[in-house]
Order: sequence, then C-alpha cells, then structure tokens
Amino acid sequence: MQDSQEPGIQETFISHLIELRSRVVKSTVVVLAVFCLLYFVWPGPAAVYDFIAQPMLDALPAGSKMIAIGTVTPFLVPMKLTFLAALLLSLPWVLYQVWAFVAPGLYAHEKRLIAPLVISSSALFMGGAAFCYFFVFGKVFQFISSMAPASITVAPDIENYVDFVMTMCIAFGASFEVPVVVAVLVRMNLVTVEKLRAIRSYVIVGAFVVAAIVTPPDIPSQLFLATAMCLLYEVGLLVAPWFARATRRAEDPA
Repeated sequence: MQDSQEPGIQETFISHLIELRSRVVKSTVVVLAVFCLLYFVWPGPAAVYDFIAQPMLDALPAGSKMIAIGTVTPFLVPMKLTFLAALLLSLPWVLYQVWAFVAPGLYAHEKRLIAPLVISSSALFMGGAAFCYFFVFGKVFQFISSMAPASITVAPDIENYVDFVMTMCIAFGASFEVPVVVAVLVRMNLVTVEKLRAIRSYVIVGAFVVAAIVTPPDIPSQLFLATAMCLLYEVGLLVAPWFARATRRAEDPA
C-alpha cells in the first residue's frame, strides 16, 4: 500500500515543481520585457536615474551635481535603477503568478481572500514608494542640506544615493502593508479588532522602534515612517471588519 502511494506523491511533487517553474518563468519574462522597454525604448536608464535623483538635486545649491566615484558606476547604477523600476511596475503580475500557483490548493472561500490581497498589496506598496519619493525625500534632503556646514561642498555619490533611495522606498512600501496584515490577522481569527485596539500603545512604540532601525539616522525620515505606520494601523482597524464580512462564507458564523 505504501509503495503504491509513493509514486503518486512523487508525481504530485514533480507537477508542483513544474508549475512553480512555469510561474517563475512567466514572471521573469514580464519583468525582463518591461526592463527592455524602459531601457531601450522609453524613457531610457539616464532618464530613470534623473527622475529618481531629482529630489536630491532640488535640495542641493543651484548648479550642484552628484558624483560617480567608480569607473563603471555611471553605467551600472542607472541600469540597476531601471531594473528595479521594471520590477515595481511588474509587481501586480508577479503577485498574480504567486496567487495562481497557490490557488488550486485553496478552498473556494479562501480564494476570495487572495484577489483583494494581491490588488491591495500591490497598490499599497507602490503607494508607499510614491509617498516616500514625492513627499518624504524632499523634506529629508532639505533637512540634511540645511545641516551641512558652510565650509563643505555637498556632492553625494550616485551609488550611495541609490542605496539610500532603495532602502527608504522598500521601508515605506513595506510599512504601507500594515492594513493588509491587520485585515488578514482579523479575517483568519488569529486576533480580534478589540484586542488590536487594546494594544495600540505598544504598536505605536514598536512603530518608532522599527522606524529608527530601518531608516537612516535623521529625525524627519524616522518621524514620517513611524507616523505612517501608526496611521495605517488605524486604517487597518477600520478596514478589517469590512474585509472579514466581505470574504466570509455564507455558512461561516457571523
């Protein structure tokens, strides 16, 4: 009996690996296609970098520019940024492939959770990155430039700048997922909204601790990230009951 079951288990495992490979290939093809469009068609890697660098350039004195220390840095940094932009633009498709891979193993009522989570997660992550770029960067770079002594010339290295931008955008994008995490915890009956409200003060402290860890050691960025996490936690508390009702099966207890 056991010998007859092992081939079936092995075939199922192999079929899952084939399906996983298919999903990974589909995701990779789309990401690379978007990368090629951004790199070779429009707008080009130089324009992508100029767009990302604009908040820093606006904070520098008139006529100032950034510098590239490495020999191949002017080539590699814009290419890396273009790839990251392609990955961000392809995020909904990538998350959809993840959903398509796990969906066959879910119940019908569980599948109803995945589609809104994929859409909301993509939108919130992009919203967090956009908030960081359009609002936070301007305030942070102005603050940093205002603190620079008059005896020095501020000329940031483009590679260090990109690392800073990536860290900040990922931190804000991830922090904007807080409502999704809260809604999922409530929907899966792991915790109640009342309990989450009761621990609000601990969450606020935790938000400031996380902000101090993941952001550079400047007050504005830490304050913006911690405040955003606290506000989004409150949004999650408001959305969680509605999300639970909208995705609950008719036969589930109210």
